[in-house]
Amino acid sequence: MGAPTERMKPPTPQPFDIEAFLDSGGVARKVVERRSGEVIFSQGDSCDSVLYIQKGGVKLQVISHAGKEAIVAMLGPGDFFGEGALAGQPVRIATAVATSATSLIVVEKQQMTRLLHEQHALSDRFLAYVLARNIRVEADLVDQLFNSSEKRLARTLLLLARYGKQDIPHHVLPKLSQEMLAEMVGTTRSRVNFFMNKFKKLGFIEYNGGLKINDSLLSIVLHD
Repeated sequence: MGAPTERMKPPTPQPFDIEAFLDSGGVARKVVERRSGEVIFSQGDSCDSVLYIQKGGVKLQVISHAGKEAIVAMLGPGDFFGEGALAGQPVRIATAVATSATSLIVVEKQQMTRLLHEQHALSDRFLAYVLARNIRVEADLVDQLFNSSEKRLARTLLLLARYGKQDIPHHVLPKLSQEMLAEMVGTTRSRVNFFMNKFKKLGFIEYNGGLKINDSLLSIVLHD
């Protein structure tokens, strides 16, 4: 008798490549490019599509009836936004602005709804993203209610640098104004300036053709 044949192992399933899927010829979508500072959609526009960031960055900002502006989210590659369209939201509740040269995949609401019903890998990935966003919103609320402005600033910088993401090992941010950071943190520009100088002296951040966020900044967030 010959040697027993070795049983073939089933192939390891590959992770779902959402960008390749959305970028495939079988999905009705369009790719749009936006320059830094260019509006993608405005508060009050019809909520008729879901967008996916291929590259670049997007900030979501809300303007109150009194004219006060607040930044509610900073997004980067791999993030969805505009998903309120899938929940029956009739108009955009925020304005989306590109924070750098940005490439977006835009999928119409009806098409996205159909894909989520038919493509289980896509729906799993999308659900995981929405849940992660919900957790982030809850954490932001706790941060605003209980943490000092110094901790809030440190946490904001780490989130902007996408701390913990393996694809971004150096945590370098494009140029950010202190006014923008103050809006996001919910404090004054002078306080942001004070803490940024402190972080720099302690070696938590560096200015070198951009703003580099060192992992050591996490100690501010964890410190009681």
